[in-house]
Amino acid sequence: MADDDGDKSEEPTGKRLTDARNEGNLAQSTEAKALASLLAALVVVGLMAPGMATDVQRLLYRYIEQPHVLEVTPDSIRGLLLDVVLGLGLVLAMPLAVVLVFGLAAPIIQYKGFLWVPKKVMPDLTKMSPLQGIKRVVSAAQLVEFIKAMVKITMLGTVLMLMFWSDLKEFENLPQLDLVIILQYVHDRTYQLIFITVLMMTVLTFADYLFVHWRWKEKLKMSKQEVKDEHKQQEGDPHIKARLRSLRMSRARKRMMAAVPAADVVVTNPTHFAVALKYDQDSMSAPVLVAKGVDLVAKRIREIANENDVPVVENPPLARALYATVELDQEVPPEHYKAVAEIIGYVMRLKGKLAN
Repeated sequence: MADDDGDKSEEPTGKRLTDARNEGNLAQSTEAKALASLLAALVVVGLMAPGMATDVQRLLYRYIEQPHVLEVTPDSIRGLLLDVVLGLGLVLAMPLAVVLVFGLAAPIIQYKGFLWVPKKVMPDLTKMSPLQGIKRVVSAAQLVEFIKAMVKITMLGTVLMLMFWSDLKEFENLPQLDLVIILQYVHDRTYQLIFITVLMMTVLTFADYLFVHWRWKEKLKMSKQEVKDEHKQQEGDPHIKARLRSLRMSRARKRMMAAVPAADVVVTNPTHFAVALKYDQDSMSAPVLVAKGVDLVAKRIREIANENDVPVVENPPLARALYATVELDQEVPPEHYKAVAEIIGYVMRLKGKLAN
Protein backbone atom coordinates (compact mmCIF):
# COMPACT_ATOMS: atom_id res chain seq x y z
CA MET A 1 0.00 0.00 0.00
CA ALA A 2 2.82 2.38 0.80
CA ASP A 3 4.26 1.89 -2.65
CA ASP A 4 0.88 2.59 -4.22
CA ASP A 5 0.47 5.77 -2.22
CA GLY A 6 3.95 6.94 -3.13
CA ASP A 7 3.37 6.34 -6.84
CA LYS A 8 2.29 9.65 -8.35
CA SER A 9 -0.23 8.20 -10.77
CA GLU A 10 -3.12 10.63 -10.22
CA GLU A 11 -3.79 13.69 -12.36
CA PRO A 12 -3.22 16.99 -10.49
CA THR A 13 -6.33 18.40 -8.86
CA GLY A 14 -7.67 21.89 -9.51
CA LYS A 15 -6.20 23.07 -6.21
CA ARG A 16 -2.80 21.64 -7.10
CA LEU A 17 -2.84 23.46 -10.44
CA THR A 18 -4.00 26.72 -8.82
CA ASP A 19 -1.29 26.51 -6.15
CA ALA A 20 1.34 25.86 -8.82
CA ARG A 21 0.17 28.90 -10.79
CA ASN A 22 0.23 31.13 -7.70
CA GLU A 23 3.82 30.01 -7.06
CA GLY A 24 4.81 30.84 -10.64
CA ASN A 25 5.18 27.16 -11.54
CA LEU A 26 3.74 27.11 -15.07
CA ALA A 27 4.44 25.45 -18.37
CA GLN A 28 6.84 27.79 -20.14
CA SER A 29 7.97 27.33 -23.71
CA THR A 30 11.21 29.19 -24.38
CA GLU A 31 10.40 29.06 -28.07
CA ALA A 32 7.37 31.33 -27.55
CA LYS A 33 9.63 34.28 -26.74
CA ALA A 34 11.71 33.65 -29.85
CA LEU A 35 8.56 33.39 -31.97
CA ALA A 36 7.25 36.66 -30.51
CA SER A 37 10.53 38.39 -31.41
CA LEU A 38 10.37 37.03 -34.96
CA LEU A 39 6.75 38.15 -35.36
CA ALA A 40 7.74 41.62 -34.19
CA ALA A 41 10.61 41.61 -36.70
CA LEU A 42 8.21 40.48 -39.43
CA VAL A 43 5.88 43.41 -38.69
CA VAL A 44 8.74 45.90 -38.50
CA VAL A 45 10.50 44.73 -41.68
CA GLY A 46 7.35 44.04 -43.68
CA LEU A 47 5.17 47.01 -42.74
CA MET A 48 7.36 49.67 -41.18
CA ALA A 49 10.77 49.44 -42.84
CA PRO A 50 9.83 51.31 -46.07
CA GLY A 51 8.27 54.17 -44.11
CA MET A 52 11.19 54.24 -41.68
CA ALA A 53 13.66 54.47 -44.57
CA THR A 54 11.72 57.41 -46.02
CA ASP A 55 11.66 59.16 -42.63
CA VAL A 56 15.41 58.70 -42.14
CA GLN A 57 16.09 59.92 -45.67
CA ARG A 58 13.96 63.00 -45.05
CA LEU A 59 15.72 63.60 -41.71
CA LEU A 60 19.25 63.37 -43.08
CA TYR A 61 18.61 64.93 -46.48
CA ARG A 62 19.64 68.49 -45.70
CA TYR A 63 22.73 67.35 -43.79
CA ILE A 64 23.98 65.09 -46.62
CA GLU A 65 22.77 66.89 -49.75
CA GLN A 66 23.23 70.47 -48.54
CA PRO A 67 26.13 70.47 -46.08
CA HIS A 68 27.23 73.94 -47.23
CA VAL A 69 24.19 75.58 -45.64
CA LEU A 70 25.06 74.28 -42.17
CA GLU A 71 26.72 76.64 -39.73
CA VAL A 72 29.58 74.78 -38.05
CA THR A 73 29.98 76.05 -34.48
CA PRO A 74 30.04 74.23 -31.13
CA ASP A 75 26.46 75.31 -30.43
CA SER A 76 25.20 74.39 -33.89
CA ILE A 77 26.88 70.97 -33.72
CA ARG A 78 25.14 70.25 -30.42
CA GLY A 79 21.82 71.35 -31.91
CA LEU A 80 22.42 69.25 -35.03
CA LEU A 81 23.19 66.13 -32.99
CA LEU A 82 20.14 66.75 -30.81
CA ASP A 83 17.90 67.07 -33.89
CA VAL A 84 19.29 63.86 -35.39
CA VAL A 85 18.98 61.89 -32.15
CA LEU A 86 15.42 63.09 -31.54
CA GLY A 87 14.46 62.41 -35.14
CA LEU A 88 15.88 58.89 -35.08
CA GLY A 89 14.19 58.33 -31.72
CA LEU A 90 10.81 59.21 -33.21
CA VAL A 91 11.48 56.93 -36.19
CA LEU A 92 12.42 54.01 -33.91
CA ALA A 93 9.67 54.61 -31.32
CA MET A 94 6.96 52.64 -33.14
CA PRO A 95 9.16 49.59 -33.96
CA LEU A 96 10.34 49.48 -30.35
CA ALA A 97 6.71 49.67 -29.20
CA VAL A 98 5.86 46.73 -31.48
CA VAL A 99 8.74 44.68 -30.05
CA LEU A 100 7.61 45.55 -26.50
CA VAL A 101 3.98 44.59 -27.18
CA PHE A 102 4.91 41.25 -28.74
CA GLY A 103 7.38 40.57 -25.93
CA LEU A 104 4.70 41.17 -23.29
CA ALA A 105 2.05 39.24 -25.21
CA ALA A 106 4.07 35.99 -25.35
CA PRO A 107 4.02 35.21 -21.59
CA ILE A 108 0.47 36.57 -21.15
CA ILE A 109 -0.83 34.20 -23.84
CA GLN A 110 1.16 31.29 -22.39
CA TYR A 111 0.00 31.94 -18.83
CA LYS A 112 -3.59 32.75 -19.92
CA GLY A 113 -3.40 36.12 -18.22
CA PHE A 114 -1.01 38.44 -16.39
CA LEU A 115 0.83 36.77 -13.51
CA TRP A 116 2.97 38.50 -10.87
CA VAL A 117 4.88 36.31 -8.42
CA PRO A 118 7.02 38.45 -6.06
CA LYS A 119 9.23 35.59 -4.89
CA LYS A 120 10.23 34.88 -8.50
CA VAL A 121 11.70 38.39 -8.67
CA MET A 122 13.78 37.93 -5.51
CA PRO A 123 17.28 36.45 -6.02
CA ASP A 124 17.57 32.73 -5.28
CA LEU A 125 20.93 32.02 -3.63
CA THR A 126 20.62 28.29 -4.30
CA LYS A 127 20.96 29.01 -8.02
CA MET A 128 24.42 30.48 -7.33
CA SER A 129 25.67 27.14 -6.02
CA PRO A 130 28.27 25.60 -8.39
CA LEU A 131 26.85 22.15 -7.66
CA GLN A 132 23.34 23.26 -8.62
CA GLY A 133 24.78 24.87 -11.74
CA ILE A 134 26.44 21.61 -12.78
CA LYS A 135 23.18 19.74 -12.17
CA ARG A 136 21.32 22.19 -14.41
CA VAL A 137 23.91 21.83 -17.18
CA VAL A 138 23.68 18.03 -17.23
CA SER A 139 19.92 17.83 -16.62
CA ALA A 140 17.47 16.23 -19.04
CA ALA A 141 15.82 19.62 -19.59
CA GLN A 142 19.10 21.09 -20.84
CA LEU A 143 19.54 18.13 -23.16
CA VAL A 144 16.12 18.87 -24.64
CA GLU A 145 17.06 22.55 -25.03
CA PHE A 146 20.29 21.52 -26.80
CA ILE A 147 18.37 19.28 -29.20
CA LYS A 148 15.92 22.11 -29.95
CA ALA A 149 18.79 24.50 -30.59
CA MET A 150 20.37 22.04 -33.04
CA VAL A 151 17.02 21.61 -34.81
CA LYS A 152 16.65 25.39 -35.15
CA ILE A 153 20.21 25.81 -36.43
CA THR A 154 19.70 23.01 -38.96
CA MET A 155 16.39 24.45 -40.16
CA LEU A 156 17.71 28.00 -40.45
CA GLY A 157 20.92 26.84 -42.12
CA THR A 158 18.92 24.86 -44.68
CA VAL A 159 16.76 27.88 -45.51
CA LEU A 160 19.81 30.14 -45.88
CA MET A 161 21.54 27.63 -48.15
CA LEU A 162 18.48 27.24 -50.37
CA MET A 163 18.04 31.01 -50.63
CA PHE A 164 21.73 31.50 -51.38
CA TRP A 165 21.82 28.92 -54.17
CA SER A 166 18.58 30.16 -55.72
CA ASP A 167 19.83 33.79 -55.73
CA LEU A 168 23.45 33.11 -56.66
CA LYS A 169 23.20 34.95 -59.98
CA GLU A 170 21.49 37.93 -58.33
CA PHE A 171 24.34 38.12 -55.80
CA GLU A 172 26.88 38.29 -58.63
CA ASN A 173 25.01 41.16 -60.30
CA LEU A 174 24.35 43.21 -57.15
CA PRO A 175 27.53 45.38 -57.38
CA GLN A 176 26.41 46.59 -60.81
CA LEU A 177 22.96 47.70 -59.66
CA ASP A 178 21.73 51.01 -58.27
CA LEU A 179 21.89 51.43 -54.47
CA VAL A 180 18.09 51.79 -54.20
CA ILE A 181 17.58 48.48 -56.04
CA ILE A 182 20.17 46.79 -53.82
CA LEU A 183 18.43 48.03 -50.68
CA GLN A 184 15.05 46.88 -52.00
CA TYR A 185 16.53 43.45 -52.80
CA VAL A 186 18.02 43.15 -49.30
CA HIS A 187 14.69 44.21 -47.77
CA ASP A 188 12.69 41.66 -49.79
CA ARG A 189 15.08 38.79 -49.03
CA THR A 190 15.22 39.70 -45.34
CA TYR A 191 11.43 39.73 -45.15
CA GLN A 192 11.26 36.39 -46.99
CA LEU A 193 13.80 34.84 -44.61
CA ILE A 194 11.96 36.08 -41.51
CA PHE A 195 8.60 34.92 -42.91
CA ILE A 196 9.86 31.38 -43.59
CA THR A 197 11.55 31.29 -40.19
CA VAL A 198 8.29 32.39 -38.51
CA LEU A 199 6.42 29.53 -40.19
CA MET A 200 8.99 27.00 -39.02
CA MET A 201 9.15 28.48 -35.52
CA THR A 202 5.35 28.39 -35.24
CA VAL A 203 5.38 24.62 -35.77
CA LEU A 204 8.35 24.19 -33.43
CA THR A 205 6.77 26.40 -30.73
CA PHE A 206 3.48 24.51 -30.88
CA ALA A 207 5.26 21.16 -30.54
CA ASP A 208 7.48 22.53 -27.77
CA TYR A 209 4.51 23.90 -25.82
CA LEU A 210 2.70 20.56 -26.01
CA PHE A 211 5.82 18.79 -24.74
CA VAL A 212 6.49 21.35 -21.98
CA HIS A 213 2.84 21.28 -20.87
CA TRP A 214 2.87 17.48 -20.76
CA ARG A 215 6.11 17.44 -18.74
CA TRP A 216 4.72 20.10 -16.37
CA LYS A 217 1.54 18.07 -15.75
CA GLU A 218 3.65 14.95 -15.16
CA LYS A 219 5.68 16.77 -12.48
CA LEU A 220 2.48 17.89 -10.77
CA LYS A 221 0.93 14.43 -10.64
CA MET A 222 -0.11 13.28 -7.18
CA SER A 223 -0.17 10.04 -5.25
CA LYS A 224 -3.49 8.59 -4.12
CA GLN A 225 -2.63 9.55 -0.54
CA GLU A 226 -1.95 13.17 -1.54
CA VAL A 227 -5.34 13.36 -3.25
CA LYS A 228 -7.05 11.95 -0.14
CA ASP A 229 -5.19 14.36 2.17
CA GLU A 230 -6.07 17.33 0.00
CA HIS A 231 -9.72 16.29 -0.11
CA LYS A 232 -9.84 16.03 3.69
CA GLN A 233 -8.15 19.40 4.04
CA GLN A 234 -10.62 21.06 1.68
CA GLU A 235 -13.62 19.47 3.39
CA GLY A 236 -12.57 21.23 6.60
CA ASP A 237 -12.35 24.64 4.92
CA PRO A 238 -15.57 26.65 5.59
CA HIS A 239 -15.26 28.43 2.23
CA ILE A 240 -14.96 25.12 0.41
CA LYS A 241 -17.89 23.73 2.39
CA ALA A 242 -20.03 26.72 1.46
CA ARG A 243 -19.00 26.37 -2.17
CA LEU A 244 -19.82 22.65 -2.24
CA ARG A 245 -23.15 23.30 -0.53
CA SER A 246 -23.95 25.97 -3.10
CA LEU A 247 -23.07 23.60 -5.95
CA ARG A 248 -25.23 20.83 -4.48
CA MET A 249 -28.17 23.22 -4.07
CA SER A 250 -27.73 24.46 -7.63
CA ARG A 251 -27.69 20.93 -9.03
CA ALA A 252 -30.71 19.96 -6.93
CA ARG A 253 -32.61 23.03 -8.15
CA LYS A 254 -31.82 22.16 -11.78
CA ARG A 255 -33.07 18.59 -11.29
CA MET A 256 -36.20 19.93 -9.59
CA MET A 257 -36.94 22.35 -12.44
CA ALA A 258 -36.40 19.56 -14.96
CA ALA A 259 -39.20 17.59 -13.24
CA VAL A 260 -41.81 20.36 -13.60
CA PRO A 261 -42.74 19.65 -17.27
CA ALA A 262 -43.66 16.07 -16.28
CA ALA A 263 -45.86 17.16 -13.35
CA ASP A 264 -49.66 16.80 -13.48
CA VAL A 265 -50.46 20.07 -11.70
CA VAL A 266 -48.83 23.07 -10.02
CA VAL A 267 -50.58 24.41 -6.92
CA THR A 268 -49.93 28.09 -6.07
CA ASN A 269 -51.00 30.64 -3.44
CA PRO A 270 -50.83 32.37 -6.16
CA THR A 271 -47.57 34.42 -6.08
CA HIS A 272 -45.33 33.46 -3.15
CA PHE A 273 -45.58 29.65 -3.09
CA ALA A 274 -45.71 26.97 -5.79
CA VAL A 275 -45.63 23.17 -5.54
CA ALA A 276 -45.65 20.72 -8.46
CA LEU A 277 -47.41 17.39 -7.99
CA LYS A 278 -47.27 14.19 -10.03
CA TYR A 279 -49.55 11.19 -9.72
CA ASP A 280 -49.60 7.85 -11.53
CA GLN A 281 -52.34 5.60 -10.18
CA ASP A 282 -50.62 2.49 -11.57
CA SER A 283 -47.25 3.03 -9.84
CA MET A 284 -47.92 5.46 -6.97
CA SER A 285 -49.94 5.00 -3.83
CA ALA A 286 -50.27 8.79 -3.42
CA PRO A 287 -49.33 11.96 -5.33
CA VAL A 288 -45.63 12.93 -5.10
CA LEU A 289 -44.24 16.46 -4.71
CA VAL A 290 -41.63 16.87 -7.49
CA ALA A 291 -40.86 20.60 -7.14
CA LYS A 292 -41.49 23.45 -4.73
CA GLY A 293 -40.34 27.02 -4.22
CA VAL A 294 -41.04 30.50 -2.91
CA ASP A 295 -40.92 33.91 -4.58
CA LEU A 296 -38.51 33.80 -7.57
CA VAL A 297 -38.28 30.00 -7.57
CA ALA A 298 -42.09 29.79 -7.38
CA LYS A 299 -42.33 32.22 -10.28
CA ARG A 300 -39.94 30.09 -12.34
CA ILE A 301 -41.96 26.94 -11.56
CA ARG A 302 -45.12 28.67 -12.80
CA GLU A 303 -43.33 29.85 -15.96
CA ILE A 304 -42.07 26.35 -16.78
CA ALA A 305 -45.54 24.93 -16.12
CA ASN A 306 -47.14 27.45 -18.49
CA GLU A 307 -44.47 26.77 -21.15
CA ASN A 308 -45.21 23.02 -20.98
CA ASP A 309 -49.03 23.23 -20.64
CA VAL A 310 -49.01 21.94 -17.06
CA PRO A 311 -52.22 23.14 -15.31
CA VAL A 312 -51.69 25.79 -12.61
CA VAL A 313 -54.33 25.80 -9.84
CA GLU A 314 -54.61 28.46 -7.12
CA ASN A 315 -55.14 27.08 -3.62
CA PRO A 316 -53.22 29.24 -1.09
CA PRO A 317 -53.81 27.13 2.07
CA LEU A 318 -52.85 23.87 0.33
CA ALA A 319 -49.82 25.40 -1.41
CA ARG A 320 -48.43 26.77 1.87
CA ALA A 321 -49.15 23.55 3.76
CA LEU A 322 -47.52 21.28 1.16
CA TYR A 323 -44.49 23.57 0.92
CA ALA A 324 -44.00 23.50 4.71
CA THR A 325 -44.61 19.80 5.37
CA VAL A 326 -43.57 17.82 2.27
CA GLU A 327 -39.99 17.43 0.99
CA LEU A 328 -38.98 16.81 -2.61
CA ASP A 329 -39.88 13.38 -4.01
CA GLN A 330 -42.04 12.62 -0.96
CA GLU A 331 -45.67 11.53 -1.05
CA VAL A 332 -48.42 13.88 0.06
CA PRO A 333 -49.39 13.04 3.69
CA PRO A 334 -52.87 11.58 4.37
CA GLU A 335 -54.22 14.80 5.93
CA HIS A 336 -53.98 16.47 2.51
CA TYR A 337 -55.35 13.58 0.44
CA LYS A 338 -58.82 15.07 0.07
CA ALA A 339 -57.71 18.53 -1.10
CA VAL A 340 -55.09 17.09 -3.46
CA ALA A 341 -57.52 14.47 -4.80
CA GLU A 342 -60.03 17.19 -5.68
CA ILE A 343 -57.38 19.14 -7.60
CA ILE A 344 -56.00 16.03 -9.36
CA GLY A 345 -59.53 14.96 -10.27
CA TYR A 346 -60.30 18.43 -11.61
CA VAL A 347 -57.15 18.33 -13.73
CA MET A 348 -57.92 14.85 -15.06
CA ARG A 349 -61.45 15.90 -16.02
CA LEU A 350 -60.05 19.03 -17.65
CA LYS A 351 -57.57 16.99 -19.69
CA GLY A 352 -60.36 14.61 -20.70
CA LYS A 353 -62.50 17.48 -21.96
CA LEU A 354 -59.59 18.94 -23.90
CA ALA A 355 -58.91 15.55 -25.48
CA ASN A 356 -62.57 15.28 -26.56
